[in-house]
Amino acid sequence: MEQKYEEDIFALISHGGNARAIAYDALKAAEDFNFEKADELIKESESELNKAHETQTKLITAELNGEKVEKTLLMIHAQDHLMTAMSEQKLIERMISIVKKLKAERD
Repeated sequence: MEQKYEEDIFALISHGGNARAIAYDALKAAEDFNFEKADELIKESESELNKAHETQTKLITAELNGEKVEKTLLMIHAQDHLMTAMSEQKLIERMISIVKKLKAERD
């Protein structure tokens, strides 16, 4: 695998993992009814996902422009990691919304 793509692949894994972990921190904050902190953490999670998505777009664009981007098990893992993080982050956003509604109804 070429060195220049290896760094991008690890960036996908890193930013995806960060986004996922931060989203779970946001859910924990919502469980504690600290919605301001939950909202702040969701924005931070989205920022990490945006960084990962920019890297993913860079790789896709390189391939579309004729560069050979080798598909390795590590590349597949990175893509899987990113897509899982994106899915979980969106689900956690929805869960936070539900916690907010339940708290409002209770008060």
